[in-house]
Amino acid sequence: MKDYIEERAISIANYIIDSNATVRQTAKAFGVSKSTVHKDVTERLAQVNPALAAEARKVLDVNKSERHIRGGLATKEKYLHQH
Repeated sequence: MKDYIEERAISIANYIIDSNATVRQTAKAFGVSKSTVHKDVTERLAQVNPALAAEARKVLDVNKSERHIRGGLATKEKYLHQH
C-alpha cells in the first residue's frame, strides 16, 4: 500500500475520533468520497493500526445508530423553515 494512503487513513481516523464526525462530514473535509473514507477506516487502517481502526469504528457505529434520529431532525427543521 502507498505511504500517502496509509497517512490519509490515519489522518481520517484521527479526525473522526477527535470531532465525532460522520463519514459524510469526513469525506467533505478531506475532499474524498464517502466510500473512500469507509474503506480507509474499515480495511486499510486495520492493516496499519488496528487499535486506531477499532477506536474510529466505535465512533462510526455510534453515528450509524443515531442516523435515523438526525434524519428526522433535519426533516423537521426543513419543514419548520418553509412556512
